[in-house]
Amino acid sequence: MADKERKVVEDVTIEGMSSEGKGFAKVDGKVIFTQFAVPGDVMDIELRKSRKKYSEAIIAQLKSPSGLRTEPACSHFGVCGGCKWQHIQYPEQLKFKRQIVEDAFTRIGKVSFSEIPAVLGCIDNYYYRNKLEFAFTDRRWLTNEEVNSGATFEHRNGLGFHVPESFSGVLDVERCYLQADPSNPIRLAVRDFALKNSYPFFDLYKQEGFLRNLLIRTSSTGELLVLVSFFANDEEKINALLGFLLEQFPQITSLQYVINPKRNDTIYDLETKVYHGNAYIIEQLGKYKFKIGPKSFFQTNSIQARVLYDVTKDFAGLKSTDVVYDLYTGVGSIGLYVSDSCKHVTGIEQIEAAIADAKENAKLNNVVNASFYAGDVRMVLKDDFIAANGRPDVVITDPPRAGMHEDVVKTLLQLESPRIVYVSCNPATQARDLQLLDEKYEVKQVQPVDMFPHTTHIENVVKLELK
Repeated sequence: MADKERKVVEDVTIEGMSSEGKGFAKVDGKVIFTQFAVPGDVMDIELRKSRKKYSEAIIAQLKSPSGLRTEPACSHFGVCGGCKWQHIQYPEQLKFKRQIVEDAFTRIGKVSFSEIPAVLGCIDNYYYRNKLEFAFTDRRWLTNEEVNSGATFEHRNGLGFHVPESFSGVLDVERCYLQADPSNPIRLAVRDFALKNSYPFFDLYKQEGFLRNLLIRTSSTGELLVLVSFFANDEEKINALLGFLLEQFPQITSLQYVINPKRNDTIYDLETKVYHGNAYIIEQLGKYKFKIGPKSFFQTNSIQARVLYDVTKDFAGLKSTDVVYDLYTGVGSIGLYVSDSCKHVTGIEQIEAAIADAKENAKLNNVVNASFYAGDVRMVLKDDFIAANGRPDVVITDPPRAGMHEDVVKTLLQLESPRIVYVSCNPATQARDLQLLDEKYEVKQVQPVDMFPHTTHIENVVKLELK
């Protein structure tokens, strides 16, 4: 220890990368995790949290940068909660993500598989998202430089992203590299209009103000949806802002707003109102079109969604006589995507609004061999349901991060479908479920797909066959 008060450890060489995306090293037999550290870095680290088996630290001084580093594109890197791997060369990110999958398989799932293939990377690793949500605040997050300057500010209004581990902190964003323009110009125009016209920004503590949230959705078809969330129904101010937006950005095809007087930001239980255009935009994956509204659940990386679905379809190995179950179907995007290669698709999803979208999308694409049911997969997937819909030849399952409920796994073991394709956004819970399925199933193919460059998140597709 060079400094007992600050608890600084000098000349630490970062040895590897954790599944949470932090660099780690062993010091005196104890593992220390450091945010924004990269394997090969030599640095002084400042200890912040100490546990029995590990410690957490921050970088005190980077003395010798790793050759795996690159200069982050975003000026907000390190403060904003997103893109935490922007300082790592993209090909190296893909290697780390492959390692995350391999570690989950070997340590959690105890899955026997020869080799995890390389991750299918994203051609465009910036501006890849089709949806972003921003929050208004009257107490924007101050950077360390601003705090240390001792300056006073006329106001602290801002529009941007919530800062991690902060209840109310919102970083005022100047330029974001996640969504293609006109996302940045729209956000800045809304913020500047509000400042110029003295619109009150929201105070999360006092639950007062006028402007709450801004949602922007784009599509590969060139359509653009913008929704503004207001705390109160002040028609004059609402019309002035939305009229300004439409005048400045005539390419907006769906301009909507919602009044949200609640204590939370969610709009799923509120009525959205159309100011201009349609209530939705159209997205296209392959030959299939999807209506996307402000509340729709849809993959936020359209280009990689098609890659993911192509892998899923290939792993399913469908025949024209196959009955397919699509569990956790969402808006039915995977089910519809594979519907042209099988006899029938049956989708199950807990969120009723998503099932309504799935049925609407089936009609939009003239798909008549797909049925969608709302309900908890664990409760719906029973003997009577199976008898009514036919025993599946292939099960496609794409559960949330928590993975499948143990009862669902047990049902799948009883079903003994010849093939299961397991799509997961969390290799750890996927590996846990694979260990349970190992009773009757064997892993035949694995393919990780990167949906979210510069983050630690990774999608993984696994093909299982009945032993």
